[in-house]
Parts: sequence; C-alpha cells; structure tokens
Amino acid sequence: MAICAGAAPPHPPERGSVARPDFEQPLLHARGVVQARKQDPAERDHEAQGTPEGDDDGATFVRTCFNGLNALSGVGLLSIPYALAEGGWLSLVLLLAVAMICCYTGLLLRRCMAASPSVRGYPDIGALAFGAKGRFVASAFLYAELYLVAIGFLILEGDNLDKLFPGTSLSVGGLAVSGKQLFVVLVAVVILPTTWLRSLAVLAYVSASGVLASVVVVFCVLWAAVVDGVGFQGKGRMLNVSGLPTALGLYTFCYCGHAIFPTLCNSMKEKDKFSKVLVICFVACTVNYGSMAILGYLMYGDDVKSQVTLNLPEGKISSKLAIYTTLINPFSKYALMVTPVATAIEERLLAGNKRSVNVLVRTLIVVSTVVVALTVPFFGHLMALVGSLLSVVASMLLPCICYLKIFGLTRCGRGETLLIAAIIVLGSLVAATGTYSSLKNIVHEL
Repeated sequence: MAICAGAAPPHPPERGSVARPDFEQPLLHARGVVQARKQDPAERDHEAQGTPEGDDDGATFVRTCFNGLNALSGVGLLSIPYALAEGGWLSLVLLLAVAMICCYTGLLLRRCMAASPSVRGYPDIGALAFGAKGRFVASAFLYAELYLVAIGFLILEGDNLDKLFPGTSLSVGGLAVSGKQLFVVLVAVVILPTTWLRSLAVLAYVSASGVLASVVVVFCVLWAAVVDGVGFQGKGRMLNVSGLPTALGLYTFCYCGHAIFPTLCNSMKEKDKFSKVLVICFVACTVNYGSMAILGYLMYGDDVKSQVTLNLPEGKISSKLAIYTTLINPFSKYALMVTPVATAIEERLLAGNKRSVNVLVRTLIVVSTVVVALTVPFFGHLMALVGSLLSVVASMLLPCICYLKIFGLTRCGRGETLLIAAIIVLGSLVAATGTYSSLKNIVHEL
C-alpha cells in the first residue's frame, strides 16, 4: 500500500483537546508524511535501550522476513486441515479474509509506530492512544500472550517427545525424572542459549530453521499422499455452519503474531520497509497454510484429526520426518516469543547492555516457564482459553482501537472507519466463541 511523500498540511487541535504530535495520514487516504520532530539526547538514549540493536547493526530486510515468517508459521500449521474440515471448503474464504484482516491490522500498528518518534513498541502505542492506562492494558495483553505461548511450546515438546520415546527416565543424585517432565526440562536446557541472543539479526538464523521446518512438513504430507499411497480420497463438505466458529478461531490463531511486530520493526536497519516485510510474510504464510489445509482435507476428508501428523501412516519415512520436523518449530520460536518480555524487564532494571544481567533475566524467565509447564494442571486448555482472548485482542482489537484513537474518526474517513468497525465486531466474535470453546473443554476435563 503506497504512501505518497510530501508535506501534509497542519491540523489545528480541536477545542478542548490536548495538542498531539503531527501524525501521518490514515492508511486509506494517505496524502503525505509529516517530518518527525527532532529527539533530544535523553530521548535517543531511552530509545536505544528499548531496541534490541541499533541501526548500524540491525537486521536486514531478508533476516526480518525470516523472523516475521517464523512468528506467523507456527504449530497452527498442523491444525489447519482440521479447521477446514470443521468449516467446509467454503471456509477457505474465511482463511483468506482473516489473513487480509490481520495483515491490515499489522499495517495499522506500523502506522501507529510512525505517528510519533517516542513509540518504540506495542505498549507505547497504547500509551500514545490512552495514556498510562493504555500502556498498562497493552502491556498486560502483550506480555501475557507471549509468556503463555512460550509455556505452551514447552508443553507441546514434552508431550510429543514423550510419545516418541515412551518410558524414558533419568536419575540424578537420587532424584528420578521421567516422561513428559524430563523432556520439558531437557528442551528448556537446549532452548536456553537461544534466549541469550539479544540481536534479532542473529536470531534470524534460528528463525530460518523454523521457516524451513514449516515448508518441510507440507512436503512430507504431500509425499505421504502421492508416494506412500494415501491418495486423495477425502471429498469433504462444502459448508458446515456449526463448525464455522471453530474454524474461524483456528484460522485467527494462525496469524496472531502482532505482539512481536514492533520488536521486529525496531530491529530493522531500514524500518521504512517493514510494511513490505508484513505483506511478504502474510502472503507466504497464507500460501503455506492454504496448501496444508487443502492437502490434508483432500487426503482424509472429515476424518482428519486435530493434528494432521496423527493421520499419517505409521512406519513411513515421510511420517517420521514430519513429526520430527514439527518439533523444530517450538525450538526456533521460543526465543522470539520471550525476547519482548525480557527486553521490558531489562528496561525496568535499567540493565541496558549489561550482559550478566541480560543473561540472568532471560534464564529466570525460562526457569519460570518450566515451573508453570510442570505444575499447572489442565494448562493446555487454560492456555487455549487465555490465548484465544489475548491473541485476538492483541492482533485485531487493540490495533484498530488505538489507531482510531490516535488519528481520530474525522481523519480516518467513513470507509476506513466502517472497515475498522467491522474488524472489531469480527474480533469480538472470535474471542467470544474461542473463550466459550475453551471453557467447555476445561469443564469437560474436570
């Protein structure tokens, strides 16, 4: 979406309103870009502390694309055929719609960041829109979502490794650890060094492995269909109205990466190209998600399971490769999730670039996620409950609400206002249905 350069005419503040810094014009009728005001030295120093690295050694365009693709290409890839089975073939329209909406709200976030030089992250967007209360709300949703997703990765790794290697145990100093608990601890030990990488330019190499893993899983499923004899026997249904809420919730979960978009943007050398990064990432992920959804549904129809890898024939190389590759995603994404949380804590501690403090903070975060993953009962369903609400709020509702507040209804225009209002209604619907579904599952487990 192109933005023409030029000087925008000044807008006098309305009577009774507080004067705000000059902002860019809204997305749907951009006419110019206002030159940013100069920063004083203290402000520049504060901004440097909040950014993982400076412009001189920031992430390149390609590396940021890898980080963005890794943020969006997650474990939702395994459930996308099940989502299509729940909604029917016509629900693919919803997948495309959700992708376009989440890409658009990502662009809104980028525009909010460009509205003021003081905006360096998601909480700053909330503060610019609603002051201290806005910062608190945005921070609460942002960090809670990222923290819970990181815990979910540990649980996922523990469950899958326990199924691959049942009965595994380890005794250290008379203390015996076995099964899922053992694998959760071992995975955390392996992941820990990746969390010490403060530079997202370096972390891009870890992200590249996650992006490659997502592509490999799709090819493994295709191989099982064409070479291993599974074939394309599933016909499926055109539309299943009763399953649309579940399908919509799963589709939305696949694109909930907005919490780390500001961090990725701040890590770039050329921040003005971040909008292009978003478009490339969403298009690539939609192609990958769509391919997996169509393949899985054509292969197994309505019998496809919640994770398509569970349907694959046992003993085949493609099946084993798909399962092992699936385990790479949490390894590659964990550090990306906890980096914004760790950076916020380090800012509070005024740690700056103190290596020892940074390592200690990130190590304690990993330890805390391990403790929660091992001790909280029914945490899988609890995470689904909180995650459905938090992810939708962070990816759909907050970007729209903050954008309207910052730029104002009169400057957004009728068309853009109606579009954003529709997104808010849709996001509220997804949050409500996801919360109800998760609560139902928790009650069922009790």
